[in-house]
Amino acid sequence: MRTALVYHEDMTAAQLLWEDPECEIERPERLTAALERLRQWGLEQRCLQLAAREASEAELGLVHSPEYVSLLRGTQTLSTRELQALSGQYDAVYFHPSTFHCARLAAGAALQLVDAVLTGAVHNGLALVRPPGHHSQRAAANGFCVFNNVAIAAKHAKQRHGLHRILIVDWDVHHGQGIQYIFEDDPSVLYFSWHRYEHGHFWPYLRESDADAVGQGQGRGFTVNLPWNQVGMGNADYVAAFLHVLLPVAFEFDPELVLISAGFDSAIGDPEGQMRATPECFSHLTQLLQVLAGGRVCAVLEGGYHLESLSQSVCMVVKALLGDPALPLSGPMEPHHSALESIQSVRAAQNPHWKSLRQQGSTPILNPSTYSLEQRASPVSPGGPKFKAAEAQASAALSSLLDQLHLNPTLPVRTAVALTALDAALVLPADVLRQEGSAPQEETRAWARLHEALAQDKALTALGKVLHLLNGILDGQVSSGIAATPEPAAAPTLDVVIRRSLSHGARRLLCVAVGQLDRPADLADDGRNLWLNIRGKEAAAPSMFQVSVPLPGTTGGFVNCVLALVLPLAYGFQPDLVLVALGPAHGLQAPQAALLASLLRGPAGGRVLVLLEQGSTSQLAGILARVLQGEAPPGLGPFSMASPEDTQALIYLRGQLEAEWKMLQVAAPQVP
Repeated sequence: MRTALVYHEDMTAAQLLWEDPECEIERPERLTAALERLRQWGLEQRCLQLAAREASEAELGLVHSPEYVSLLRGTQTLSTRELQALSGQYDAVYFHPSTFHCARLAAGAALQLVDAVLTGAVHNGLALVRPPGHHSQRAAANGFCVFNNVAIAAKHAKQRHGLHRILIVDWDVHHGQGIQYIFEDDPSVLYFSWHRYEHGHFWPYLRESDADAVGQGQGRGFTVNLPWNQVGMGNADYVAAFLHVLLPVAFEFDPELVLISAGFDSAIGDPEGQMRATPECFSHLTQLLQVLAGGRVCAVLEGGYHLESLSQSVCMVVKALLGDPALPLSGPMEPHHSALESIQSVRAAQNPHWKSLRQQGSTPILNPSTYSLEQRASPVSPGGPKFKAAEAQASAALSSLLDQLHLNPTLPVRTAVALTALDAALVLPADVLRQEGSAPQEETRAWARLHEALAQDKALTALGKVLHLLNGILDGQVSSGIAATPEPAAAPTLDVVIRRSLSHGARRLLCVAVGQLDRPADLADDGRNLWLNIRGKEAAAPSMFQVSVPLPGTTGGFVNCVLALVLPLAYGFQPDLVLVALGPAHGLQAPQAALLASLLRGPAGGRVLVLLEQGSTSQLAGILARVLQGEAPPGLGPFSMASPEDTQALIYLRGQLEAEWKMLQVAAPQVP
């Protein structure tokens, strides 16, 4: 099995024994609701289930002081009154006689998951734990957190497994200051956190939660804080933060392991976060992280207090870890003005430390006085009209997700391959379908009449296979596929596939053509087809739906092109189907092609068709089949800067297109 699920029912034992409105939301039902939903959706059964073990006191000592561990050990025998008195010495914490056992299990679950992933027993996994950990410090509990589960796991990965580069992604709505303090001078751990901040007016009210807190000493640049200064951030804001801040830096850092502090109080409906990101967004975020570190991703539960939102979001993460396609994102993909201000601020703060950000052009520094202070939302009190309105919106969104799951079930065939000349040499994963059929001859010949090059027997046979595979994707029988075309027929076949898709169900089609492939001359520029040519002669955008960019010559340039141009366009367009056509002289190395195909699974909900020339290697087809199944693409190798020409091409295209395609924006537009 590729995915581990680590859990222990004893972690539900600790609960609040006195009245405390601040702490009552951290309750055992958080785990039981998530686990029940995993079982309902058939996800628990698909995972390798591991019973959490207790972390040893030596393992806790990787992060926490002996005196603090001893203090927590002593809580097992305290009376309720003594527990309440001790809890009052900390900020937003409660202790229970079972807290020490539960917290050791939570830390131990994170350690077990890391061990399972780094020994190759599984590819990835989720530790379903409580109490959470990211606020906990060396000698202090804080914010429901007792032991810092993710920090302990990172220290363990370094000490036990010899890792040198670990990425921690904290998408909880609160700043994980505990993790930041532990690693702020450590360049081997890159810590990224987004969090509700509201210019310091939201808990934990810390100046060091702002964008200009970048680490200390040798660790400068290895703390990346993205503060949300308004509530209501949604799918577009979260994806933009990944594309324009986290992922460029992460590719340059090149982690050996990704740890997620997976808090879901940043999801819609949660009273703590008051954000609007829907559960399926966390599937996309997880998929985006799986292209790093060879797919070695360990998610550890942190916050999340709206039980339905929490449980659905947990399921979305597990589906992504299992390799299932993400559901398409709902709602307009336009980041909020305040989100762009935050992205602009963190890029400016991190610019001196990361080549990957500098190669995207300079980012103007925002004066704090220009922030949208007057737009800052005041807290929403539970039971008030704003809270009830938010609850109604959340219920509608969560109900909509269940409808989507019913209408878009996980398909029995995730990937099919329709190849001819490569068949003998190609070794496919066991769960990839080797397609033998063809479209009806009558249909194939009718489409072939559009181009003389398709009349030849070899081209006609290949076209029949392509159409059969395409029909399976359009009809919902297959999620994604790979097909081969003879070299002279590559462009005509692509033309037929575009027309067939648009005339039979695809409302919006994204075509990423790599190599010497021209856009069909008489194709309507009606907004239903977005044509993106990589390896064009020059950077050009004749219209917002026709874009051409030269193929970058370095790994950094290629990553920059994908993150700063291809994916923002893809997510902004919200296609039903993505075509990736590797045409003559496409120039992509196999890892580059695999990364492109892997990342393009997200915007169209996994519906990707890759067209290869029959002269391509069977190795390339095999790698593409694996990434379309949800496996991690191979690494690109050492990071190298984009050339000045490639940088200028992207800056030019962003300037031409960002007014129409808002996901391209990396800075807040000037308000007149």
